[in-house]
Amino acid sequence: MGKISNTWSLMGASWEVLKKDREILVFPLLSGICCLIVLASFAIPLFASGNWRPPDEEATSSEQVLYYATLFLFYFLNYLVMVFFNAAIVACAKIRLEGGDPTVSDGLRAAIDRLPLIAGWALVAATAGLLLRIIEDRVEKVGQFIAGLLGIAWTVASFMVIPILVIEKKTPIAALKESTALLKKTWGEQLISNVSFGLIFFLLAIPAFFLAMIGFFSGSGLMMIVGVGLAVIYFIGLALVQSALQAIFQSALYLYARHGQAPAGFQPELLRNAMTRR
Repeated sequence: MGKISNTWSLMGASWEVLKKDREILVFPLLSGICCLIVLASFAIPLFASGNWRPPDEEATSSEQVLYYATLFLFYFLNYLVMVFFNAAIVACAKIRLEGGDPTVSDGLRAAIDRLPLIAGWALVAATAGLLLRIIEDRVEKVGQFIAGLLGIAWTVASFMVIPILVIEKKTPIAALKESTALLKKTWGEQLISNVSFGLIFFLLAIPAFFLAMIGFFSGSGLMMIVGVGLAVIYFIGLALVQSALQAIFQSALYLYARHGQAPAGFQPELLRNAMTRR
């Protein structure tokens, strides 16, 4: 309950920032559209050729290499898209948190200016994602458990990478090291997140499921279309807001860790409690 309360308060502070710059919601919208295009560009050929299934134990080495190479490319392009538009949000959030008035062009300009760094980080993140997937696939029984633990550690260590890339323009590896160093300096060793935006938004998404169920069980074709349509619109809007709030929170947490002072609108104790020891 403490975690939910802390998350809700931080979401509220991030929401106040977003209300002043609602136009930045265009970034997660564009990110989602581009990710769907990337997904379709891989899924359609794979399903058409029947090669979408992971290789089994009888697969040849070349089949396994082809599968994981394709998966790596898919990861890379998705990360490239997501990091690019998240970088644009972070750039706008920094301007707002420091008292400025950002525009969409400010965010795009910052992301384009840092495109080589963004591509480098997408490469690092895709490599990490692929390694975790290989561990999960190839290590019997405990593979998922090991990959889960490593995934949590990776998520925490890389939490501030995008703000560091955007604001300090450091290389991906240097940004990862700096992210880890800032977390240790500010909160200490053995950290886990004490914030769960995903959990809150899952709870907020429950009405969408109810709308869809009402449509399905209404017995009316029109009601089903209306119910499912409203559920999809609601869910998409919620996902856009979640993405924007998450990036704003990352920016605020970075500024707090870097300067030791909470940005305007964020209470120091909330940011201090955003991470906790395991």
